[in-house]
Amino acid sequence: MERHISQRFDSDLEALKSQVLEMGGIVEQQIIDSVKAIESVNRPLAEHVLEVEDDIDRREVLLDENCTMILACRQPAASDLRMVLSVTKMTRDLERMGDEAQKIAQMAIALSDDGAAPGGYEEIRHMGALVQKMVNSVLDAFARFDADKALDVARADTQVDREYKSAMREIVTYMMEDPRSIGRVMNILWALRSIERIGDHARNIAEHIIYLVKGYDVRHTSVHEIEKRLNKS
Repeated sequence: MERHISQRFDSDLEALKSQVLEMGGIVEQQIIDSVKAIESVNRPLAEHVLEVEDDIDRREVLLDENCTMILACRQPAASDLRMVLSVTKMTRDLERMGDEAQKIAQMAIALSDDGAAPGGYEEIRHMGALVQKMVNSVLDAFARFDADKALDVARADTQVDREYKSAMREIVTYMMEDPRSIGRVMNILWALRSIERIGDHARNIAEHIIYLVKGYDVRHTSVHEIEKRLNKS
């Protein structure tokens, strides 16, 4: 009987993992589509991104309900408890990534209405590629329960932050050169801000994975300190 219950519990946890990865895959595609939509000022693609948001919200609610059920009925301990707690936090970050992709899509629609901005698209393309790679890597780290790969994602966020600051300087230059374009350039600026925030959420997920795998709470901890803790384990 106990073995049967244990097998059911393992099945519940595996289902949680699969649901997170499914949600993550949808969010990853949403990010790819939103960046492509604003790069090419593609209104139909941007509108598609907005339509997907309801599905992401629904999946977040379902995952929360499943986690609550497991906590109430299974009363997990140790690593199993960390798994459930990590999933609840990860789904929140995934949902917020979806929100940021939605904002990027809205900026793409605004540009399709008002006309393309005079610049900033190369910065969008470059930062978008960096963040898309982070999201793909962090989902893979979760699939493999790989703390070292999660650490690589945390490292990558530092580069995204540097790129964002550099891009902001370029955006200011566009606005100074052509004040009439400020409204359109601001759409690029807000899109870049959303891309940077997606990177932050990917790092958050990486930290949840390190907690899940190693039991270390590394929130509000520098990459250097995380490296030292993992090297000691």
